[in-house]
Amino acid sequence: MTPQPPTPKADNGQAGPTGPTSPAEHGSGLQAGLKNRHLSMIAIGGVIGAGLFVGSSSGIATAGPGILLSYALVGTLVVLVMRMLGEMSAANPTSGSFSAHADRALGSWAGFSIGWLYWFFWVVVLAVEATAGAAILSSWVPAVPQWGWALIVMIVLTATNLISVGSYGEFEFWFAGIKVVAISIFIVIGLLAVFGVLPGVHADKAGLGNLTDHGGFLPHGLSAIFTGVLLVVFSFMGSEIATLAAGESEDPQRAVTKATNSIIWRIGVFYLGSVFVVVTLLPWNDKAIAEKGSYVAALDSLGIAHAGEIMKFIVLTSVLSCLNSGLYTASRMAFSLGERGDAPKAFARTNSRGVPMAAILSSVVFGFVAVFFNYRFPDSVFLFLVNSSGAVALFVWLVICFSQLRLRRIIQSEAPEKLVVKMWLYPYLTWAAAFLIILVFGYMLTDTEHDGRETVLLSMLVAVIVLAVAFIKQRVEGGRAKATEPAAAEAEKVSAG
Repeated sequence: MTPQPPTPKADNGQAGPTGPTSPAEHGSGLQAGLKNRHLSMIAIGGVIGAGLFVGSSSGIATAGPGILLSYALVGTLVVLVMRMLGEMSAANPTSGSFSAHADRALGSWAGFSIGWLYWFFWVVVLAVEATAGAAILSSWVPAVPQWGWALIVMIVLTATNLISVGSYGEFEFWFAGIKVVAISIFIVIGLLAVFGVLPGVHADKAGLGNLTDHGGFLPHGLSAIFTGVLLVVFSFMGSEIATLAAGESEDPQRAVTKATNSIIWRIGVFYLGSVFVVVTLLPWNDKAIAEKGSYVAALDSLGIAHAGEIMKFIVLTSVLSCLNSGLYTASRMAFSLGERGDAPKAFARTNSRGVPMAAILSSVVFGFVAVFFNYRFPDSVFLFLVNSSGAVALFVWLVICFSQLRLRRIIQSEAPEKLVVKMWLYPYLTWAAAFLIILVFGYMLTDTEHDGRETVLLSMLVAVIVLAVAFIKQRVEGGRAKATEPAAAEAEKVSAG
């Protein structure tokens, strides 16, 4: 489809040659309540989701040590996508991030569609993470039912987000800090054990030989790398949160630039580093990996006491971090949609503390409904919600690619000095990333073993519905604009006369 220029919208504070300015810039709406340390930790912690801790086991079982190539492939894709997003967001920091950029570059239909799909993804994540967190808390305090813990967690984090953006940033600073420290310690201890220099530990199974001694580096063949990609790709979702949060920071451009430039080492250390430790501490086919989870099994192999409970605490921290950020992200996307006229105007209203209460509460309500579905209809309604939002990450990344292709030319012609972050080898690497994303979509359609086909088809169904609404809305607005043109012209004549 040929990109169309965006249709005119009501005045929503847009200014400047590259589109809407950050609301924090013009003293209304959202406020710059996030400090630089908040943004730094949000950027670092954003790539460490609970999926890394709980989802890597199936990837290791599927691809063996070759899962490292799956993580490297997806990591490279995320680095490229974040570089594109960093280019656009550094030139124009805004709470809408890629949705606002798509609106500017491809047309209002694109900004509307990807914004609502992204919101849908995160409110479903709220239910998934609330349930996961409740399961851990219930195992510690069984006197409170699991649904009770889910309710408590949702209420506490909703209150945190309603107080101020600073309180969200402070909570996320500590949540992310715990994750970063925990995984860093895990990597250091694991590497010392692998190389046989960890005092007091007899890691009999550890060694670099685990990469090749049990059926080879690729025990299930080359195709397992791509199957592994399908299993790990969604654990990377969240790296883009820093660009949404930048609009409420003290120095948006600096925050975006720093987050973009550090994405390579963040993925390299936290994903590739930790998974490398797991597959060298234990043989990839060790039963403990499937039974206990990869990270718990790795800690257990070192004889570390209470490894399971330690990992439960770390996973709980990751879950709470994801919940906190998910609620923040969904509400800011709703705010941006409301500001651009793509959602109810109430979503764009903020209180005296710069908090978009209607946007937050509407996201929470849907999250609560999804939690109810998870307990009442886990194998029907909730399963549909999860599968139909599963491929949204790929949709978002693909839209970022096409937006950057168009917006680079716009920025170069109107405000080249704002290109403080540039995509490497433009436009070739952008096209390469887009091709890789489409390739992943195609491979998912062939995957029936891990529900890849169902996820893509259901996600596409939801995307088609949202796109249809976007085009209908655009047509209706265009019709209204044409209808008011004669009246406006007549009024102008009368005024001139």
